[in-house]
Amino acid sequence: MHIIPGRGVDLVKIGDHRSQVEERIGLPHHGPGGERAVYSTSPMLVITYAADGTVELVEISYSGEGGNTEAQFDGIQLTHRFLDDVVSDLHARGYTSTPSDIGHDFHAGFSVWSMHSLWAGDLDPAASEDDERAVAEGVSVAPYAYFCGE
Repeated sequence: MHIIPGRGVDLVKIGDHRSQVEERIGLPHHGPGGERAVYSTSPMLVITYAADGTVELVEISYSGEGGNTEAQFDGIQLTHRFLDDVVSDLHARGYTSTPSDIGHDFHAGFSVWSMHSLWAGDLDPAASEDDERAVAEGVSVAPYAYFCGE
């Protein structure tokens, strides 16, 4: 699933109304009518709605299957890779970011993050149990101001 920085993904964009989203991808399997809703897409989408029912944040979780089932941007697989490798690849392409407590917020309008629910051994069978490399578990898409609180 390809992200559109600052806008979302093809299926769901910032500013779409909940009814439009649910018309396209169906009802959420968790959180119907709530501020956050989880949709059974591949990879799974978590949408945060503003009080007026419009999309304010699109989150894409890792699928664990690789390839097109992971979040992608500019030819780079964003999820289910080591977070440092993702950030390095994006920086090498000229995308700038600021670190956050869970990952990196990119000025282009997305964040790549890890909640540490996966460990290095999920990607590298040779990883030791004390390997602290973070695995990129998700991508959040919104204008950069959303992430920095402006």
